Amino acid sequence: MSARPDVSVVVRAKDEADSIGRTLDLLRAQTLAERTQIIVVDSGSTDGTLEIVRSHDVELIETPSASFTFGGALNTGTAAATAPVVAALSAHAFPRSTAWLEQLLTALEDDHVAAACGDPFDFDGSPLKGPRVQNLELAQRNPFWGYSNAAGAYRRDLWERHAFREDLPGAEDKEFAWHWQQQGLVVLVDPQLCVDHDHSHDPLPDVFRRARREALGFGMYLDLEPYPLSALAREWWSDRGSWRNHLRARLSPLRATQLAGKYAGRRAARAVQDRA
Repeated sequence: MSARPDVSVVVRAKDEADSIGRTLDLLRAQTLAERTQIIVVDSGSTDGTLEIVRSHDVELIETPSASFTFGGALNTGTAAATAPVVAALSAHAFPRSTAWLEQLLTALEDDHVAAACGDPFDFDGSPLKGPRVQNLELAQRNPFWGYSNAAGAYRRDLWERHAFREDLPGAEDKEFAWHWQQQGLVVLVDPQLCVDHDHSHDPLPDVFRRARREALGFGMYLDLEPYPLSALAREWWSDRGSWRNHLRARLSPLRATQLAGKYAGRRAARAVQDRA
């Protein structure tokens, strides 16, 4: 690519042979494809992912799996990005529209928007019917909702001033947004920016580990209230989240595993805070 791209896409991958070919094809089908830089940061794949990536016209950066963190992979990719806007995309996240990148750039046209992403649900769990601007006040009310690096975009110049924290096991995206919201910027969440990104059928041990590392990550930069077993029980009984009703939520093994992971992560975060 001779001219400076409009957007750089950083795709994080490890053992994603079943999905990464489709993801890269969808990116090459975007309306901005000719003005898009695609960077794949692979963290030790052994399943054929690398061969698939090399068969596409993209940039490949290989990093050791032992040193992987979500923030570290994104920082590595963003350092190689040459566009003013960087889109982060998981290797198993599939844009629904050929205008996805174009819509992300439109969302970032306002200089007060630090980052943008899609979400089908609002901060209170109700269906999100239109764009939602998340400022610091809204983030303080629900810091667990908002910007996601699974499929979102951010300004590279902001990243240069505050990169993703590599010490966090998860929630590096929320911490990035939180930092800039404290500086008066906002995040735009729009259901039209959603991609197909489904973890609902993952093995329960993976669900537990994901919930634990995210809860631990939140606890490493937020001053959270204690989360004893009584709080877990109240949340399990009274908060249905995105489930259709409370009964479905209470009987869901997926949700129970997520809550158990959250509890374990919050306990681990408290231990880190006590040692500090």
